[in-house]
Amino acid sequence: MKEIVVATTNKGKLKEISAMLEKLGIEVKSIKDVLGYNPDIEETGTTFTENAVIKAETVMNMIHMPTLADDSGLEVDALDKQPGIYSSRFMGEDTSYDIKNQWIIDAVKDKEDKTARFVCAMALAIPDEETKTFLGTFEGEINDCIDGENGFGYDPIFYLPEYGVTSAEIPIEKKNEISHRGKALEAMKKALKEEEAGK
Repeated sequence: MKEIVVATTNKGKLKEISAMLEKLGIEVKSIKDVLGYNPDIEETGTTFTENAVIKAETVMNMIHMPTLADDSGLEVDALDKQPGIYSSRFMGEDTSYDIKNQWIIDAVKDKEDKTARFVCAMALAIPDEETKTFLGTFEGEINDCIDGENGFGYDPIFYLPEYGVTSAEIPIEKKNEISHRGKALEAMKKALKEEEAGK
């Protein structure tokens, strides 16, 4: 496989995915590169994996090329795992992440349990093949303020106790090694390598 279309226009996600797949000699294109627009796909699944499969298979059926989609989000234990699968739509899609992040900080500031995790489900849909899925998680805590410029989304409030920083304060190379998306991609890379070796 020389080319994968990623069903997202999120520049942060594209950058992370490209950095990892280029090492396998796979060129990454965004859905906008191929279709010229980002199709509005209704995410009707009840889990990250179901939503990733819906996105990957819908786009793959439109373009007939290997398509990778991810559905990822933040689960905050003290908030009953919210925002979860609604992470991007939480408080409204047009609401800035500064507002969303501050809301979460305020919601857990008096809670004893500040544990949280990022979850990433990836689905790789290839024409005439069964869709493959991969899952990665990234454990941390909710920080008491917004910190860091490197990440996107909820990264600036996701504190990593073992590093003493948020996931928006670590270099992208390190983040790719330890993040939810990095782990899901690593599982996919392993599966692709094994498949290639078995041919």
